This record gives sequence, structure tokens and C-alpha cells, in this order.
Amino acid sequence: MNTSGPFGHIELSQEALRVFAFAAQRSVCGVKDFGALGLDDDTAERALKELLGMRLLSRAESGSDRFTAVPPRTAADRMLRPMERYIREQHEEVERFRWMFESLLPAYESGWAHRSDAEPVELITDLGVVQETIEELMLSCHEEVLAAQPGGPRSPRALEEAAERDNRLLARGVAMRTLYQHTARYHQPTVERVRRVTSLGAEVRTQSEGLCRMLIFDHRVALLGLPDDPQAALVVREPHLIHCMRAFFDCCWRGASPFPLAFDSASALRISGEIQESIAAMLSEGLEDKSIARRLGMSVRSCQRHVSEIMKAVGATSRFQAGYLLGQLRAEGARGAE
Repeated sequence: MNTSGPFGHIELSQEALRVFAFAAQRSVCGVKDFGALGLDDDTAERALKELLGMRLLSRAESGSDRFTAVPPRTAADRMLRPMERYIREQHEEVERFRWMFESLLPAYESGWAHRSDAEPVELITDLGVVQETIEELMLSCHEEVLAAQPGGPRSPRALEEAAERDNRLLARGVAMRTLYQHTARYHQPTVERVRRVTSLGAEVRTQSEGLCRMLIFDHRVALLGLPDDPQAALVVREPHLIHCMRAFFDCCWRGASPFPLAFDSASALRISGEIQESIAAMLSEGLEDKSIARRLGMSVRSCQRHVSEIMKAVGATSRFQAGYLLGQLRAEGARGAE
């Protein structure tokens, strides 16, 4: 008999099934009678133990080695009664816990309201508390979540942790708009995540740079990432600040490109061109490869490859020369536009 879990996943062996069918045809029988089934003594003993454990056989008399078959419905009643009692007790325990947590809600909401009035901007430096805050705000959100995720592709683990929250949110009819950087388009786990959430009604776009990490819930609370501490976040409840954050997000959104779910060579060339234009602009400002890569959410190696292509295009033999030439080109372009 195979079992698992508190009461087990029940599965009788074929030998036990044969023994039960044999016993059901007789008023009483013993282990030796099972020889007629071609079973040796050890196998017969194991089958007998299974059937006794399942209440499908009972001893004809106390201490007797003779057994009689028990009607399956009777055996089921004997087996299921303790299971049903266990399930009922667990359900009652769940309800007790639920009641206890619900009874704490007024005190928490009162404290949250007081904290919201007293602290329009709150710094959280513990990643666990940041994640709990995001979970709570997701649950209480009713209209829309705006998310900006700079830094290129997110880790598969982070995407997996966000998946269940996203599914619950979108199933409640809450709108979701997410901004990534262009480099996220080439990360397969991110593509799969985008495919899933867009099928549920979310919208996703990308742009080359200019994003800061933020989450905005309805028009009431926002989380803002800190550039020098990925474990921390600012919780913003001040309405005017949230209005400015939403305006900044909407401005980025209007200039961003829809996230493609299938390869499009024309779109890929355009996006690659936008990335190189951003790199060229930062080269002309004198930024180093590491800083450029961080701002565009790509690896330093990928950034260096783009820099080499740009240097070749402008005929430069060094990064310094490329920056100088690009700066001249940008200045000439600005004068021509006047």
C-alpha cells in the first residue's frame, strides 16, 4: 500500500486486491488459504497487513488467524471518520486564525492612517519590509498600478515572485502599465512574463534610458527606489509628489515603444539605433563605459561593443576622440535647428 500526506495517498497493491476478492467469496479464510492464489507466505502476509490497515478485513474472532471480508462502504466509513474529523478541526483552526487577524485590522488601519498623515515620505531600509509593503499595496490597489523597472532584464527569481501578485491584481480588473528599458526585450524570461501579463490585459513598453525605479498605486501611494541602495525604498504618500511622479511616468510612457512579443527586424533595427544614439550622447558627455552600461541596463561588454561601432562610424581611434567628435556633431545639429 502506497501512502503519503497526513492520511496518505491510498493505493492497494495488486496482491491485496486479489486477496480481498478471494476473501469476499468466502465467509472466513486464513493466510494458508491464500496459497490458492499462487502467493508465497511473505507476500500473503503483506497483502493481509494492507487489508487489515484499510479495514477491509477483520478477524473472525479475537486473536484468531481467520479473517472475513468487510463491506467496502463499511470499511470506508471506518477509515473516513477520523479523516473528516481532522479536516473539520483544521477548518475550525483556520477560521479561528482568520477571526484573530480580522480583529486586528481596525487597529492596524488606524495606525496606518495616522502614519500616513504623519509621514508623507518614509524611508524603508529593509528589503523584507519593502517586499511586504509592495504585497500589501498590491492587495489594497483598486484602479491602476504603474511600474518603471530600469536596469535591463530582471532576474528570473524576481519575475517568478512577481507573477502571482500580477495575476491576482489583473484578475481583479486592476489596470497595469509597466516600463522597461530596451535591453529587456532580449531577455527570454522577461519576454515570457510580458506575454503572460499582456494576455491578461496589462500594457508594457520600453525606452532606452531616463527611468527611475518606481511603483505607483492608484493616486495615493508610491514606492521610489534608491540608486545607491537596491535594498531600500522611499514610500511616498504626499499627493502632490505622487501627482508629479505620475506625470513623469506618463511622459516616459508616451515616448516609449510597445514591447514586441515576436521578433521584428525593422523594430529591432530601430531600437538598436535608439540605444546607439543614447550611447553616443553619453559618450559626448564624457561618461565611462561602466556608467553608460548602468544607465542603459546592459552589460559593460555589450556597451563596449556598441562604443566600438560608434567609433568606427565617426572615424575615431579612441573614446576621447569619439566623444569630442560626437560633441561637435551635436553642437552643429543644435545650431542648425535654431
